Amino acid sequence: MIATASSTQTPELESLRAAIQEEYSLVALEPQRGFHFHTGRRLAHLLGYPDEWLVGLPESSIASFAGTGNPFSLGVLNPGDNVVDIGSGAGFDSLIAARMVSPDGQVVGIDMTPAMIEKAKSAAQEAGISNVEFRQGYAETLPAEDGWADVLISNGVLNLIPDKSTALHEMARILKPGGRLQIGDILVQKAVPESAKRKIDLWTG
Repeated sequence: MIATASSTQTPELESLRAAIQEEYSLVALEPQRGFHFHTGRRLAHLLGYPDEWLVGLPESSIASFAGTGNPFSLGVLNPGDNVVDIGSGAGFDSLIAARMVSPDGQVVGIDMTPAMIEKAKSAAQEAGISNVEFRQGYAETLPAEDGWADVLISNGVLNLIPDKSTALHEMARILKPGGRLQIGDILVQKAVPESAKRKIDLWTG
């Protein structure tokens, strides 16, 4: 079974998603603009991505990389693994994953921002990587089959999802028994007040 978009979206959720999509559309289309977060090749080096992983990746995908960690630091992927990348952006982690799991493994990148999906598809084509595909969707209703993934990766996305419980249940749904999560993200040491959660500009920076 593949989940479909929820029919219970609230105006607040729709506004938040629209603001996040606007921000990350700019990251896709104008990565040189400068943001309140690091991006690109420099960020990849800061997060410990080896130079050899970046060799052959299209510069367009590298330039729009905006992760907060390195999910592969938790373990490299195995040839033949099926992998889902939640919040795949311009395809940076998905393309690295696709090379790790080739020739028999498959990668599905999922992102809610159309500009990122288009950029990721173009990057995969430019790199000649055929064992990856990109789908538009939300983390709360992942367009992926039950029990398909050996590994689920995500990088700087869970912190942008208001309903984290539903997102985590979706992650569990698509993982095979014994599958694993490899997530790089932002943690806070005390609870965020409800009043702050309702301020969209605090979600987007």
